[in-house]
Amino acid sequence: MLTKKQKELFVYLRDYISSNDISPSFEEMKNAVNLKSKSGIHRLITSLEQRGYIKRLKHKARAMEITKELQNNSSIVTSSENSFLNIPLVGSIAAGEAIEAINSSDSMISVPKSLVSKHSTYFGLKVKGLSMIDEGIFDGDIAIIKKTTSAENGKIAAVLTLDNEITLKKIKMTNQKIYLIPANKAYDIKEHNIGEVQIQGTLSGIIRKYN
Repeated sequence: MLTKKQKELFVYLRDYISSNDISPSFEEMKNAVNLKSKSGIHRLITSLEQRGYIKRLKHKARAMEITKELQNNSSIVTSSENSFLNIPLVGSIAAGEAIEAINSSDSMISVPKSLVSKHSTYFGLKVKGLSMIDEGIFDGDIAIIKKTTSAENGKIAAVLTLDNEITLKKIKMTNQKIYLIPANKAYDIKEHNIGEVQIQGTLSGIIRKYN
């Protein structure tokens, strides 16, 4: 017999892992079940594991598997489904050298609603490259991008170049120039004239898949 919070977390984990092939972060779990501390999430995870509902995989971050299903759980599936939003996965974005942009999508990705606002539009892009690793953005991550044509200095943005290539960088703008700033000392800052690049959106969150 699970408590209400244990059930909430289990259903969230089950649906998240099913959609993304990884388990959510402690911060995402904390927000999903409305707890104030990550220690509370740790206790819930431990209790679920002790009861045989989940198994944490050793030596892997954010890696769990569902080992047991709830009985008579149909009454709580809807609330869990409502905590996710499907957004288009429109291709790849370079966190390194720019790569060709993909402007259409046949696939979708399910993201936690805690990463998005209901008043905005979002899309997902798969990160390629290592130029943003000091911001915790790694090759293979899914960048959740909020659609916008402008961004404040210091924001991480998806930027489209004149060559129809798109890259993910921190931006800095002056009157005539826009600078694309990496978060890795091995990469150089790129300088463009205003008008040579277009901001496609700003970074809202990251989803990471562990193999």
